[in-house]
Amino acid sequence: MPEPAAQEPAPTVEEPAAAVAAEEPIEEIELQPRVKPEIPGADLIPDIVPEGAEALHLDAEAQAAAEAEAEEASRADSDREEDAQPIADAAIDLAAGARYRATGKRKTAVARVILKPGTGVYMVNGKTLEVFFPRPTLERVIRQPLETVGYEARMDVIAKLHGGGVSAQAGALRHGISRALIDADPNLRGELKRRGFLTRDPRVKERKKAGLKKARKRPQFSKR
Repeated sequence: MPEPAAQEPAPTVEEPAAAVAAEEPIEEIELQPRVKPEIPGADLIPDIVPEGAEALHLDAEAQAAAEAEAEEASRADSDREEDAQPIADAAIDLAAGARYRATGKRKTAVARVILKPGTGVYMVNGKTLEVFFPRPTLERVIRQPLETVGYEARMDVIAKLHGGGVSAQAGALRHGISRALIDADPNLRGELKRRGFLTRDPRVKERKKAGLKKARKRPQFSKR
């Protein structure tokens, strides 16, 4: 008789992981109470402005600004009045043969000036001041230096002008007269410089640029 076949061992069935886990003791988790987040600015004290206080504050600021402007305007008026007054301590030698020469410039205008004792006559290129400069504003500009030192009726001005236009020539003549006064009395430098008579005006016409119509004017742009 044939021998019975040996029986193979039955395969072992792995226990599910859930069952294994169930057997392990579960650790208790301590639940902490939820902390409320801090509110930004909670520690600040509210600034409550009473009704109408803001308007009063703005009115005070406007009043302070108006007072500051008034004070500045009064200061400017006082400075203008001080500039209008002649210099009292000018001491210029008015001997018969005294001659004080200087050169003034403005833009491309050049003025060669001679101051001498006289009665306040201006001769510019052989013509009187009223004929050479018919504009009253330019005449006032030219007379400023001598009026400042108080010698407008005690000195004559002889000037040779060339180059520039009438406005530039007037500025050059004033510059030349001021520099001639410094030659007559060096102590006048501080006051004349403070009033701007000794400073040459550096403004000149800006040159034309390539591709432009003038110094800054561009041709009209056309998209099509």
